[in-house]
Amino acid sequence: MTMTSRERVLAALNHEEPDRVPLDLGATRNTGILGEPNEALATALGLGDEVTKSPEHGASKLLGLATPGEAVLQKLGIDVRGIYLGKADQSREALLPDGTHLDELGVIRRQPETMPYWDVVESPFSGEITIEDIQNWEWPDPTDPGYVRELRAQAEAVLENTDCALALHLQDIIIHPSQYMLGFEKWYLSFMMEPDLISALMDILLDIRMEVTVRALEEVGDLIDVVSCSDDICDMRGPMISPEMYTRFIKPRHQKYFETMRSLTDAKILYHSCGSVLKLIPHFIDMGINFINPVQVSAADMDTAQLKKEYGEDIGFWGAIDTMQTLPFGTPEDVRKEVKRVVHDLAPGGGYILSAVHNIQPNVSAENIIAMYEAAKEFGTYPIAD
Repeated sequence: MTMTSRERVLAALNHEEPDRVPLDLGATRNTGILGEPNEALATALGLGDEVTKSPEHGASKLLGLATPGEAVLQKLGIDVRGIYLGKADQSREALLPDGTHLDELGVIRRQPETMPYWDVVESPFSGEITIEDIQNWEWPDPTDPGYVRELRAQAEAVLENTDCALALHLQDIIIHPSQYMLGFEKWYLSFMMEPDLISALMDILLDIRMEVTVRALEEVGDLIDVVSCSDDICDMRGPMISPEMYTRFIKPRHQKYFETMRSLTDAKILYHSCGSVLKLIPHFIDMGINFINPVQVSAADMDTAQLKKEYGEDIGFWGAIDTMQTLPFGTPEDVRKEVKRVVHDLAPGGGYILSAVHNIQPNVSAENIIAMYEAAKEFGTYPIAD
């Protein structure tokens, strides 16, 4: 029986087998596509006039992301649509006269000439600071109506005009913003040398993020199927900090954040952390996270068959198609083989939504993107072949 896109996604979210593996492109800021491959993809599909651009603020700007056109998404059979926070009316975010970018937290970035991303060049708390300095910082106002003004209308438009599942993508939580504000070296040292200071910083960030989240979910919590957030806690080798530091500083704050989410919506929680997250998956399950992204298969210990065997009954997987080797450097046939392998490992029993590992980069050809989604439909039809 052929399902609607929403039925298909809901089945997978509930660890049931749909008619085929659901597909995502652009429903979150971690499953998107950059400007150059977006244009190439639309052109290859004969939809060059469907190219659109993302808002010039926040994560979309700093990551170089584009917004795939609706006709492109339909032609690829994408099953999820995303809605996103707006720009605060009183945001301090600005392009400065020297060409650098000031974000709403006061972090300054510069875009290298040959790169789509903006690199941090000035962290406001990298020098000698006190807890009082942090408390007196010019923090963004989480009650600013600009963040949520268009959310309800966006959600209703998706539900009215498509049969797709709906995801709300929120901000990063406490790790990324504290790293950017302190600078990475000071961030690592602070856990041992200035624990009260980094605790104070994370508490303020958590309060701000939670207030924005509450207001967003009050707007659309009854309409969405997935609520997505990000906070990288691992690198290619494993967790960035020790288990003791994680359980002392990070997990209790994340737990509070996810409990707030859970109190305001029945939507499934999708949590993004790059890297080798294997050792932290039991903590993710304990906190009530439903799905993890991007399932970075190139990182240590991220074997898809083992992940499914050990944790597939308790948590779902979203992503997993390799963006470090296969998509940028492989042939379309290589892509087909990778999709077949991942689908075989992660899709049985439901609990898997297919997308690239993180955002599709400029060195990925349109042919390989198309091959990924065509192979997903070919090999992802249930029951999954052995």
